[in-house]
Amino acid sequence: MSTSPIQFLEQQKRLLSPVYKGALKKADEGFRGEIALKFAVQYADEARPPEIAATQTMFAASGGKFNFIACELDSLGYLENLRSVLGDLLKPEGQYFVFAGNLDISKKYTITLDGIPFNVLPLDEATVYNELLDLIGLERNDLKKLDTATKLDKITEAAVKFKGKFPVISFEQGVKEMGPIKIPENRPV
Repeated sequence: MSTSPIQFLEQQKRLLSPVYKGALKKADEGFRGEIALKFAVQYADEARPPEIAATQTMFAASGGKFNFIACELDSLGYLENLRSVLGDLLKPEGQYFVFAGNLDISKKYTITLDGIPFNVLPLDEATVYNELLDLIGLERNDLKKLDTATKLDKITEAAVKFKGKFPVISFEQGVKEMGPIKIPENRPV
């Protein structure tokens, strides 16, 4: 396995629709796009979108581990897929934000899978980017004129300092409480 999360995910052809992929000024590397979590069955050499993906993904990594991740999952049930795909690249002290499309809008949780805590939040109408900035206390106007790499650095810096505490529940309890998967039209990248 490579020491770089981007290289690791690229070798598996999991990084999709990159808006940004490369070096950051404060972290070793960053990415903005999608991560394929479960591939669709392919016939011959056709290209198919993944069955399950972490969309609206942003991450920063240093020393071969993720410092910060924010993404949207259509279902809270896919959190296990995310944990499995990212495996040893996650660290217990990292800040990982998962916005689940089928979580009650009033609920926010911390769910730990295999020793890795995830901040699990609802995503209703807004984007992961906007909701994350509100959560970690960054102003959109302060980031507007920055390039993508600098934005990712600033977001990562604020995200890793996030001290919010949400009720701790088990993954199984979260799955019991989640609603049906909503498929919004014209979803942002």
